[in-house]
Amino acid sequence: MLLDGFGRKHDYLRVSVTERCNFRCQYCMPEKPFSWVPKENLLSYEDLFKFIKIGIDEGIKKVRITGGEPLLRDDLDYFIKLISDYKNDIDLALTTNGFLLPQMAQKLKDSGLKRINISLDTLNQERAMKIAQKDVLPTVLDGISKAKNVGLKIKINCVPLKNINDIDIIDVLDFCKEEGFTVRYIEFMENSFAKSGAKGLKADEILNIIKTKYPNIKKVPRDTSSPAQYYMLEDGYEFGIIEPHKDDFCSSCNRIRLTAEGFLIPCLYFEDAMSIKDAIRANDIEKATQILKKVLQNKPEKNKWSTKDDNKVSSRAFYETGG
Repeated sequence: MLLDGFGRKHDYLRVSVTERCNFRCQYCMPEKPFSWVPKENLLSYEDLFKFIKIGIDEGIKKVRITGGEPLLRDDLDYFIKLISDYKNDIDLALTTNGFLLPQMAQKLKDSGLKRINISLDTLNQERAMKIAQKDVLPTVLDGISKAKNVGLKIKINCVPLKNINDIDIIDVLDFCKEEGFTVRYIEFMENSFAKSGAKGLKADEILNIIKTKYPNIKKVPRDTSSPAQYYMLEDGYEFGIIEPHKDDFCSSCNRIRLTAEGFLIPCLYFEDAMSIKDAIRANDIEKATQILKKVLQNKPEKNKWSTKDDNKVSSRAFYETGG
């Protein structure tokens, strides 16, 4: 069992396979040039898998593949199959912007992927272009359709930004309700790589918008293993809101993150990290395990988005770690 210094059990590993992305979203990396880390700096799939096996053997029950945009890395289905073949009952998931799903959905399903989270911030083509800085919506919607058709379980992630896509909150909800998807609205996490002046909506603001169409919303008892607080409409449909600006986002945190370059990150907000690259490349499993446990022992109690200071901004590059 993997425990941190505050007694929190960690059974969820998020693995970034690339920092590259084919979008330039306003809340993530709008000004970053299109570039990539040299291949020799990245852990191979085989080396990433060595560490994942350590995690699974120590109690990891859920593995999520992230980026950047993970589908940009070649042969991702091969990597997913390595994990699935090692432990076929692992909760194996992927987060993607959906742009490359039309040609990849079947391969991902066949490799053992079970679930997929897809970013969908609006159903308006012009606003989607403004957020991602390219014309993406028709292809993303096609990717969502393909993923559904091959039998992947789908969740939708939506980051509402003030004066940009806040008017689309209900449209995204209705789309997901009709399609049978769960939508989770994510409060914008202030970071130094986002577009200057970008402002997100807090949970109460999101709920107030939804209540203009669905006034009778009930809070669902919280599942401590989920980062989201869920709510139920009168017809039984449930949606979630992820609120990093509240302490309870951290009190039950069960996640640790591994970057494509081999850095273990204990908390999404802070820059603190330790590298397992050398240990893994040397096949020193004992040392890599020791580093994992040390990172967990040093994990902070909570992020700083949850403080009362509205100016708290993380220097974390989310495109290196996923969300």
